[in-house]
Amino acid sequence: MAARPLVARQPNERLQALIQEAGCSNAGLARRVNMCGAEHGLDLRYDKTSVARWLRGQQPRGRAPGIIAEALGRKLGRTVTIDEIGMANGKNLASGVGLQFAPTVVGAVEQVCELWRSDVGRRDFLTGSTVAASALVEPSRDWLITQPDNQVARSSGARVGEADVAAVQAMTEALSELDHRYGSGHIRPVVVHYLNSVVAGLLAGSYKEAVGRSLFAAVARLTELAGYMAVDTGQHGLAQRYYIQSLRLAQAAGDRAYGGYVLAAGMSHLAASLGNPREIAQLARAAQEGARGRVTPRVEAMFHAAEARGHALMGDARACEAAVTRALTAMDGAEAAADSGDDPLWIAHFDRAYLADELAHCHRDLGQAESAAARAEEAVTGHPEGRARRRAIGLFLLADAQVQQREVERACHTAGQAAQLLAGLRSDRGAEYLDDFRQRLEPYRQEPVVREFHESLESAAVA
Repeated sequence: MAARPLVARQPNERLQALIQEAGCSNAGLARRVNMCGAEHGLDLRYDKTSVARWLRGQQPRGRAPGIIAEALGRKLGRTVTIDEIGMANGKNLASGVGLQFAPTVVGAVEQVCELWRSDVGRRDFLTGSTVAASALVEPSRDWLITQPDNQVARSSGARVGEADVAAVQAMTEALSELDHRYGSGHIRPVVVHYLNSVVAGLLAGSYKEAVGRSLFAAVARLTELAGYMAVDTGQHGLAQRYYIQSLRLAQAAGDRAYGGYVLAAGMSHLAASLGNPREIAQLARAAQEGARGRVTPRVEAMFHAAEARGHALMGDARACEAAVTRALTAMDGAEAAADSGDDPLWIAHFDRAYLADELAHCHRDLGQAESAAARAEEAVTGHPEGRARRRAIGLFLLADAQVQQREVERACHTAGQAAQLLAGLRSDRGAEYLDDFRQRLEPYRQEPVVREFHESLESAAVA
């Protein structure tokens, strides 16, 4: 009988590092794993020798890796994944981090925390990844058909209360305002480190059902903001991962309205940036269907405006006009009920100026220059000074419309104002609008006013 080939095991350095970080002995870890297993109905009898074997590279079978990760996570006060303890064994490949709509709450927490850790660690697979249209649409299908999570409460870990949730909400508001004013290039690193160092610990704590739902809602919103910031720093593949996880967290929160918002305001706009108009409309319609009867008129207006963007990019003027009409009607209803207090905080920014911004995109893409100019002017006038990036985008939309009307001199002046706003921002989105405008000027590149515009950009180091 042939001898069985020997396979050399590699020491599990990941597990060793975590044990040291937790300040735990081998015997202490074994005891914690046995106790954690008992809570899951498992009769585990590990000892310090078992842990020593794991450190030499042995892979325990069955559910044990997950129990080991949970036991270490409790000691560390944060979620620990089987990948982090070096026991994924091909089941949790790094390249797939954040791309799945997890079937369980535990899986959702594990996946989003792993995404945050990977982002903080600047993993190459995140920053270099591309976006597939199916990776945007498939999670929306999962969200549409998945049953609500029956329970999110946890009984282990540090206690989490309403004050902790309020702190996450306040931090989100502050970071969002800074992002509008200065661009994501300045703010995104702060958001990601906060998620990884503070929010992950809250998700791994103990909380009652009501607090847990509120916590998941708050974390969903901050995760969506991190996704938007990834778009604004030119990291579309990373953005898609954040949006998918935000969608899953909204599901855990039991907030169908916010789930729809993630689809329509996050994923559909990402699809627009990538030039996938069909997916824009699909995602917006999924939002409408999945949140039907659970949203306010203001949220409905945003959903319909997102759908209109998709139809416009596909050149379907009739479908676009129908969606625009629905959006305007819904906004009329929102303004009529402005004092009702029904609108959630996360949609408060979507006012007439934001809607005009969306509609200006539609008219521009359909070649309706006069209407595009009118809507862009409405948007710029309505946006407050603090929305520097949004004001710059509105000015570029107005300049685009002026080029379409062959008013090149006015267009260059308008774009010059937008470029001045961009000078104080670190925003890839703003730079993309500038590049698009410069492309529109190509037919007029020999005109003196166009040459002067390009020269002014170069001297200001905006180009």
